[in-house]
Order: sequence, then structure tokens, then C-alpha cells
Amino acid sequence: MALSPQDADASAISSRSWLSPFGSAPAGRIRRDEHELSVVIPAYNEASRLPATLDALAEYLADWGVDYRVLVVDDGSRDETAELVECRGRAFSVIRQPNAGKGAAVRNGILQSTGRIVAFTDADLPYHLDGLRAAYDAVCSGAVEVGFGARDLKDSATLAPRRLVRRAAHETFRRIVTALVSRQVTDTQCGLKVFSRRAAIEIFSRTTINGFAFDAEVVYLTHALGLPFDRVPVVLINEYGSTISLARHALPMLIDVLRLRLRALAGRYQLGEALVSPLAVAEAPSMVWSPSRAEGGRVAACAE
Repeated sequence: MALSPQDADASAISSRSWLSPFGSAPAGRIRRDEHELSVVIPAYNEASRLPATLDALAEYLADWGVDYRVLVVDDGSRDETAELVECRGRAFSVIRQPNAGKGAAVRNGILQSTGRIVAFTDADLPYHLDGLRAAYDAVCSGAVEVGFGARDLKDSATLAPRRLVRRAAHETFRRIVTALVSRQVTDTQCGLKVFSRRAAIEIFSRTTINGFAFDAEVVYLTHALGLPFDRVPVVLINEYGSTISLARHALPMLIDVLRLRLRALAGRYQLGEALVSPLAVAEAPSMVWSPSRAEGGRVAACAE
């Protein structure tokens, strides 16, 4: 039976089984830093949109020349989302998990990823990938450990039409999160974020929100852990694939942000505790990792 995020967090922390993310894995394990970039994509019933997204990622990342892996987290899909990934080549893998929410899917993927730098974005690839590269370059340079995509910077652009109701809801939520979580990161919900391996483990070993408001928790933990960050402009190229329903998700998101604030005030994020081992997460019985069956991939090194 799968543990709740809180129970899994407490169990893993109490075990104290931590390996440095830049250290060696036990024999037979994949090194946690075996390549330059991992891109995590949470997906739920995305069989219709995912092939175009994976094609675009493969083309862009191959032209870039970075040594990459793409890790799709199938959040209990009822369609062929997972099967579409399994035949894509060595650079593409899929994790199957019971349906638990976007935040849970991203957490699972981040903690099981193997790159020195880890990113996540949405299954419909809403932002031009130049934003991913800009954030990667910032983290790779060592100047920061986290790069947040931002739609509200001077050089950001929106090329996709956004419905008035969605814009109003976004602005309302943004103001609430700005007041309760961060006055510096004013677009917490942008679905493009990039992390050093250390920052990824530090943050996602502590996240608890399984739903769409998990981004706000990621921003809070970045601040609370004192991790240097930067915001990078993004170009929104489509929004047709958004799975957020204002009727179903707006209230739960607000409740999650309020719980985040209360959890922070109560000191329940265990900021001084030992980190959760990504290997322990990989061994959890509810998480099934399946590598692709074909071959592929390119190699390029990030400057030390």
C-alpha cells in the first residue's frame, strides 16, 4: 500500500539512509549524476498530446547537444501514455504510479531522475524551450541553484490566447501566494523550473503538496533553505493543454497554500533534518520505473 506523502517523508527521513547526490550509488545502481540534464514531465491521460511534446524535446535537445534524459511520470493514466514513452529510445523513460496528483508526480520524477541538473515542465510543452536552456545555463554556471520560469518579466511574452476568466483566476491566486509565500517569485505557477541536483533533493525530499499548488511549496522551500535562485523570462506558446479546472481545483489550491503557510509557521518542514535518499524513494513499492526499449541520446558536457 502506498504511503501518504507525510508518512513517506517521515519514514524516509527517520531511516537516515542518505547518499550524496554527487557520490556513488551501490553496485548495480545508476549513478545519480550520470548525465547533464533530466527533464521530468508529469502526465495524466496525455496520449494525444505527448508524442508531439516528446518529438519537440528530442529535436531541440539533440540540436542543443546536451547529454539528456526525459522522464515521464504517468500519474495513473487510463490511456496509452506510458506505452508511448517506452518505445522512444534510451533517452526516454517512464515511471508508472497510482493517480496522486501533479505535485506527487513531479516529486516522484525529480527524486528518481539521474541528471546533474533537473528540470520539469508540462506535458503540452507550453513554453518555448529557449527558456529551459536559459535556466539551465544559469544553474550550470554555478551562479544559482534554482531557475524559475516567469511569465511576468519584461522579456517574457505570451503568444497563446488566454481566456479572461483564467487570467483573472491566475491574478487572484498570484496575489494570495505573493502575500503568503514569496514577494520575490511572483509567478510561482509557471510550469518550467530547473534545479541543481543538490537543490532538487533538498526541496523535493520535503514537499508535501500533491496537487497543483505544489509550485508554491517549491518556491517556499527554495527561500527557507537559502538556495540561490534566479527568474528567467519565458515565452508562452500554448495553453490549450492545461488540465486545471477552476471549478474543481481553485479551492483545493487555496487550501493547500494556507496549509503550507501553517506548516511553515509550525516548523514542520524539518529544514535541519537529514535528506531523503533518492535510492530509498526509487525502492518504494508504489513506484514502477520502466526504461525505454530502443536506443538514442546525445552527449555534451556542462562546464565544471
